[in-house]
This record gives sequence, structure tokens and C-alpha cells, in this order.
Amino acid sequence: MADIDKIVDELGKLSVLEAAELVKKLEEKWGVSAAAPVAAVAAAPAAAVAEAAEEKTEFDVVLKDAGPKRIEVIKVIRQFTSLGLVEAKAMTEAPGTKVLSAVSKQAAADAKSKLETAGAVVEVV
Repeated sequence: MADIDKIVDELGKLSVLEAAELVKKLEEKWGVSAAAPVAAVAAAPAAAVAEAAEEKTEFDVVLKDAGPKRIEVIKVIRQFTSLGLVEAKAMTEAPGTKVLSAVSKQAAADAKSKLETAGAVVEVV
């Protein structure tokens, strides 16, 4: 163990340029890359974030644009909500309006599909 401690002490005395040179020489001698472990470590937190995003159970359906067939979109909105004609029409005129809030993934996908079929641009968040 004394030899390893001695090596660590010596490495601690290297300047940044000397350490970079050492890395380059070790990569050449052993045929490895020091960048690969860094990429793997960086990918692990990204995967954890992706898993956390997948665990979402409630979704909002947001109407980005009603499109050219507003009447069809109004009819679909009224199917999914308890809104009257005036409220549904107002929803189509205000981009970025939530049509449904805190619904299941299946309900959000169904609403998105029907709204897009009617000509609307929809986002599920």
C-alpha cells in the first residue's frame, strides 16, 4: 500500500498540463480513453431523470391552436368537458388553454387524438 500512497502523493504534485500529458500517455499505452467513463456517468443521471418523467400519472391536455375547423374542435371539447357552447368557443379562441387537467395518460391520449382529428394542434403535458 505504501507504493500506491507514494504514487498518489506524486500525482498530486503535477500541474494541470503535466496531468493532461500523463492522461494522454496512459491512453496511448493502454489503448483506452478517459472520456468514456465520464460519458457513462453523465448518462446515468439523465436516465434517472427520464424514469422520473415516465412515472407521471396525471396529464394536462393543452389546446395550442384550434385550426381551421373550429366548429369541429368545439364539438370535441364539449364531449370531454361539461362546458357550454360559449365557453368551448372561448377556449378555441385563446391559444394555450387547458382543455383537460390532471387526467390519466389514456384519457389525455384519447382527447389529443380526437382533437387533432378535428384539426386542432394539441399538446399533452
